[in-house]
Amino acid sequence: MSKDTKEPECKDNILNQTFFNKYQCINKIGEGSFGNIYKASYNGNYYALKFENIKKSNLLEKEAVIMNYLKGPNIPYVKYYGSTKCYNILVMQLLGKNLETFFEEKKKLSLKTVCMIGYQFVTILEYLHNKHIIHRDIKPDNFVVGLNNLSHNIYLLDFGLSKKYRSSKTLKQIPFTNIEKIIGTVRYNSINANEGFEQSPRDDLESAGYVLIYFIKGELPWQGMHANNKEEKYQKILRMKNKITANKLCEGIPEEFAKYIDYTRNLQYYEQPNYEMLKKLFISILNRFNYTFDYIYDWTTPEEKIIRTNLSQNSKTNVNSTNYEENLQNRNKMSICLSLENNNSDMLLVNNNNNLNEFEKNENINDNEEAIIFSKRNDYLETIVIDNEEVCCTSGCKIF
Repeated sequence: MSKDTKEPECKDNILNQTFFNKYQCINKIGEGSFGNIYKASYNGNYYALKFENIKKSNLLEKEAVIMNYLKGPNIPYVKYYGSTKCYNILVMQLLGKNLETFFEEKKKLSLKTVCMIGYQFVTILEYLHNKHIIHRDIKPDNFVVGLNNLSHNIYLLDFGLSKKYRSSKTLKQIPFTNIEKIIGTVRYNSINANEGFEQSPRDDLESAGYVLIYFIKGELPWQGMHANNKEEKYQKILRMKNKITANKLCEGIPEEFAKYIDYTRNLQYYEQPNYEMLKKLFISILNRFNYTFDYIYDWTTPEEKIIRTNLSQNSKTNVNSTNYEENLQNRNKMSICLSLENNNSDMLLVNNNNNLNEFEKNENINDNEEAIIFSKRNDYLETIVIDNEEVCCTSGCKIF
């Protein structure tokens, strides 16, 4: 893999350093279990750079591959992925605050805001699952809003724990099994995920339901449980999740939330979720309370409110009609166009060809995540292939 000869030295403080001779880090904007995120500038534009210490983790390349494979109005676009001697670095679209930040500022979110968020959660997860990927770490921190003309959009982030749950050709799903480890965030995980079972689309949806209840009620009943160690705490949370009914969990809020939780909890592992039914639950609440789906959230600024109110009045959107879906699709098309205008990606995209026999190939779908990612390496590039669908080049691609 080629290296930038002028790459910065390994330092904990990377502010004001320049990476790949382009991206100068301005300030730190976030952090996670496996690395930090910085705002960076290049040629008058701003990007988010996600850093992963090469010695501590090796998830970022997979995340770059999945994000570039997904490409959608609610998925941040990937600008570049590469490595220095110290870090793996993902350069991606710069976005706004995450939903946990807004929640902490407000302590609770309004019913209208939560319903608009809920509809978008299900829409995003439907898109993700139709692309044969499950997220496996649905939580408030992993949803963010866009910036400027895209501030109405909610985006899903952090695909480090994501995986392919079925073949895109045969739709054959990974067999249901007990993998005997918890993947995700215990507070928001589905019951099955907390029990250590293999996950499927139902688990992402159940987790999203807990996030929405957290937003509207201000807390979940299993928060703040005392225990002697993590294992004991996880078991206490699991017992309470198993014990509490959907009606009790959703006491004091519209019944549609209990219906959502009941439905997602009772989905079978191989069952295809009814995404439309779930989205209609949120539309039903909006209609009953005479709310307009206008993308005016609790945190929307006065200036944005004026713009969105005018857009809503011009489109005369009735959330109970087919016009709503058309309006949402038009907004999403606008989001894609705006993203593409700003995304002259440095990642070398590969066209499909007939030389698939050159790639390492493993048709098996099992709980070994690496079984679904195949690669061909040379001095310049690494091509990642998912089920023979050539997705992108990463690891310090040479740009031709």
